[in-house]
Amino acid sequence: MDYDIIVVGAGHAGCEAAVAAAQLGSKTLLITMNLVLVAQMSCNPAMGGIAKGQIVREIDALGGCSGIVTDNTMIQFRMLNRSKGPAMWSPRAQSDKTAFSLYWKHILERQENLDLRQDHVVRLAIENHVVTAVYTLQGKKISAKKIILTNGTFLNGTIHIGEIHFSGGRIGEEASFGISDQLEKEGLIMQKLKTGTPVRIDGRTVDLLKMEEQKGDEHPSKFSFTDTPSLTHPLSCWITYTNEKVHDILRTGFEFSPMFQGRIEGVGPRYCPSIEDKIVRFSERDRHQLFLEPEGRNTNEHYLNGFSSSLPEEIQIEALHLIPGLEKAKIIRPGYAIEYDYFDPTQLHFSLESKLIENLYLAGQINGTTGYEEAACQGLMTGINAHRAIHDQEPLVLSRSEAYIGVLIDDLVTKGVQDPYRMFTSRAEYRILLRQDNADQRLTPIGRDIGLIPENRYSDFTQKYDRQQAIIDYLQNHLADPEEVNPYLEEQNTPILTQKVKYGNILLRPQLNLTDLRHYATDIDPYLQEINAMPEEVENAEILITYSHYIEKEQEMAKKMDQLDHIKIPKDIDYFSFSSLSMEAREKLTRVAPLNLGQASRISGVNPSDIVVLMIYLKT
Repeated sequence: MDYDIIVVGAGHAGCEAAVAAAQLGSKTLLITMNLVLVAQMSCNPAMGGIAKGQIVREIDALGGCSGIVTDNTMIQFRMLNRSKGPAMWSPRAQSDKTAFSLYWKHILERQENLDLRQDHVVRLAIENHVVTAVYTLQGKKISAKKIILTNGTFLNGTIHIGEIHFSGGRIGEEASFGISDQLEKEGLIMQKLKTGTPVRIDGRTVDLLKMEEQKGDEHPSKFSFTDTPSLTHPLSCWITYTNEKVHDILRTGFEFSPMFQGRIEGVGPRYCPSIEDKIVRFSERDRHQLFLEPEGRNTNEHYLNGFSSSLPEEIQIEALHLIPGLEKAKIIRPGYAIEYDYFDPTQLHFSLESKLIENLYLAGQINGTTGYEEAACQGLMTGINAHRAIHDQEPLVLSRSEAYIGVLIDDLVTKGVQDPYRMFTSRAEYRILLRQDNADQRLTPIGRDIGLIPENRYSDFTQKYDRQQAIIDYLQNHLADPEEVNPYLEEQNTPILTQKVKYGNILLRPQLNLTDLRHYATDIDPYLQEINAMPEEVENAEILITYSHYIEKEQEMAKKMDQLDHIKIPKDIDYFSFSSLSMEAREKLTRVAPLNLGQASRISGVNPSDIVVLMIYLKT
């Protein structure tokens, strides 16, 4: 019963951590309370979304599995923000909830070096601030060189429905006790957060004719850069709205609300509030948009996105029946809130290993994040870094200019969290560098170097970018004939050509795109006809040509900022000895203990003048 790595919890973080560690060669154990419920979609049955879709593609580019699982189980795909620039494009997929979990289990069961165990970890073996083993409810002590905790919302979890409250990690599943108290005694700062989920509705009792149909993309894309199946027979989602009568009914339940009555101490997600929170915070709005989303192909269960609530069940039902299309809806399960423990992530290294307990790694909601995607990428990084630590290799730390994963981990470790952390494109300084289309270009060479990307996949990757570069070279060096392209230019209300011009220059006009342009040119330009078979390479090439100026500008800015990250700060520095630093800066620098000047500059409360003081000290 000795392992290299033990992963506790089989949610999205735990599954990614376990597979990565085992694939790299570590003898790994994944232990969870219920092996039937691995990688559960506890909330909405979807992967991706604004910035989250970029994270899923980054996970795949490094060699993780979330994108592959999503592609094999999706029931709808949409590329969000297509009307904006490519830096904002974000893939999102509705998944078959049950199939998603089963596909993940299939991956876990066939992974070499990985054992699975259904049990409940109740305590860790910690001696002199070093963790060496786990103790289980079934009386086992299992030793490991590294232990990764991915407990999600299960640590001291409490479920709230109106005035009713009971312990649980998810409704119908017991909470986990013991670990939180033990880690707090070891010095880890423990706090509480809260999240919630909406009612689940029987689709047979819904009147879809009163709702707006929301179809997926006509030509759906994918998450994985591998040869996963394309989506066929997509399902629709449906849009409806609340109204003033709904809001009035919800208000009658406020006196029973655990949130408004103070029974919930944890802070809820700022960007995904409950319906009762919405009608208070946005009281000027007379309606809120709701999305009715199917949970799978072989179930009638639907998820009402936007109607998260912890009000009494009878209030939820009464309000629900005043929403168009849901007048006769029967609920399968009421909405509820869950309050749970998390640990201050500023007490972690960038590898996500604890600063206070050696060999202990934390990933997912236990670090204060919310969302499957945020959890999965942390799990992947802990699996990689735990394995690398065993073999005395430097941890893999992605920078803010390399990946949204790097932004997320830097935010957690440097700034901490005040409410459940959710990734947005606005959190990244280099959005045009961190597009969803180039995740493989940024990260697949790294995945190959660390051992998660096999040679055959890497060969496919290099061939793809050779083809893409050939398209760019052609467009930048070949001239378009005015007779050939002027009909297209006239149609788009942009000035016609009076002489031959390079295709790349034409594409700089905002009204034009390469997809339409090449249809006008194929009669006399066989190469443009040939690249019709390479839609992904064509789109990426167009992005690089059209936004080349902005990309170069961001690359220069990233290079300048990275210089601060190379100015190391001694570990034993006494910030309180600097009288010229603000007291807030001294306190926060001491607590975070930044590794370099770049990290110090990103700490909330540390201003530019404080950085100048540190820079002068480090130079002298």
